[in-house]
Amino acid sequence: IVLATNVAETSLTVPGIRFVIDAGLARVKRYSFRSKVEQLLVEPISQSAANQRAGRCGRVADGICIRLYDEKDFNDRPRFTEPEILRSSLAGVILRMMSLHLGDVADFPFLEAPRPKAIADGFQLLTELGAVHEDNSLTPIGKTLAKLPLDPRVARMILAARELHSLREVLIIASALSVQDVRDRPLQAQTQADQAHAKFKDDKSEFSGYLRLWDWLEASRGGGGEAARLSNRQHENLLRQNFINIRRWREWRDVHSQLLTVVNEQRWVMNDKPASYEQLHQSMLTGLLGNIGCKQDEEDIYLGARGIKFYRHPGVHLKKKPGKWLVCAELVETTRLFGRGIANIDPVWLEQAGAHLLKKQLLDPHWEAKHGDVVAFERATLHGLVIYSGRKVPFAKADPVLARQ
Repeated sequence: IVLATNVAETSLTVPGIRFVIDAGLARVKRYSFRSKVEQLLVEPISQSAANQRAGRCGRVADGICIRLYDEKDFNDRPRFTEPEILRSSLAGVILRMMSLHLGDVADFPFLEAPRPKAIADGFQLLTELGAVHEDNSLTPIGKTLAKLPLDPRVARMILAARELHSLREVLIIASALSVQDVRDRPLQAQTQADQAHAKFKDDKSEFSGYLRLWDWLEASRGGGGEAARLSNRQHENLLRQNFINIRRWREWRDVHSQLLTVVNEQRWVMNDKPASYEQLHQSMLTGLLGNIGCKQDEEDIYLGARGIKFYRHPGVHLKKKPGKWLVCAELVETTRLFGRGIANIDPVWLEQAGAHLLKKQLLDPHWEAKHGDVVAFERATLHGLVIYSGRKVPFAKADPVLARQ
C-alpha cells in the first residue's frame, strides 16, 4: 500500500499499481487578499486532477480507481484546477514586470488575468517594503530588489541586513525559512526528539534558534575537535541521533549557497562581527511588517495587522514565552490562524523599520508654561496597531497659526 499526497497526481509513476483509492481532496495553498495570510485549506479537487489520480493505475496493465465520492459530485466540480497566478501574492510578479518596463500590469495580456484586487494587494505589499512610490513607480529600494531573483520580502530583509551589518545571519535564516524545518519529531520518539532539540532553542527568538542550529550543524560537519575526524557515515549517524533530517539539511545548505551566490554577484560584503539581537531582528522586520503582533489579555492570543487575531504555533521552538510584541516569519491558517517562526521585538524598532507606514495623530494641543511652548500628545499606529501613545511633541510644526493663537 502506497500512501501519497497529491504530489503523486502528476509527478510519480510507481510500477505495479493496480488500484487507486481517491479521497477527492487536496490541501491547497491560497493567499487571502483580505487578511494577507496564506491558507492551507482542504478542498475538493477538480475533474482533471481526479483523472490524473486515476491514471496512476493502469500504466502497465488495466487497473481500478475507487473514488470516495459520487458521480454527481464529480460532475459538479470545475473541469480544471485554478491556476496558481489566481491564488498567489503577485508582489514579485509586479516588481519584475515594472523593472522590465512591461507597462501597466492591469493591461498585460495574461493567459489567466488576475483580479484587480490581487494586483492592488501586490502594490500594497510593495509599498510596505518601500519598493514603490505613491504613484506606483519604483523607488531606489525597489530597483535593487528587482535585481535579486528572490521573494520580495526575503530580498528586503537581505538588503536591510547589508546596511545593518547582519548579512551572514540573515542569509542563514532566510534560507531556513525557504525549506521545511530540518528538525524531525517522529510520533514514536517525540520526547527524545524534544530533548535532542532543546540545545538549539533560544529564550526569545526562533530566528536566533536557527543560527544555533546552523552553527552546530557546521561544527558537526568538521569544524574542529572530535567532529573533524568523522566520516560521512558517522556524521549522518550523529544527525540521526539528534533527530535532524539529512535530506532537508542538505536542501537548507543548497538554498543558503544560492543566496550566497546572489549576494556575491552584487559584491556585498559579509559582516565580520556577529550581529546583535537588535541588528538581526530589525533586518528581519523590514520584510515582515505585516506579520507583527501585540499580545492581548487572553492567553496566547495576539492582535495583528489590520485587525486580525492569531495564536502562537503549538510547535514553537522557544524556551520561554516570547513577550508582548513579536514578529512572525509567516501567518498560516489551518484549523485556526497561527504565527510560525516567532521572535520578541521592541516596538521602538517599528518606528524605524515602518517609518513610511506610520499614521500619526496629534491630540489635545495645549500651552505648557513650564516649557514656554504649545505641545500635543502624539499617537502612532502601524496597520491599525498602536505603536506608541501620549508622546509629547511641539504642536507648532503641525499648525503654527493655531499654536500662536
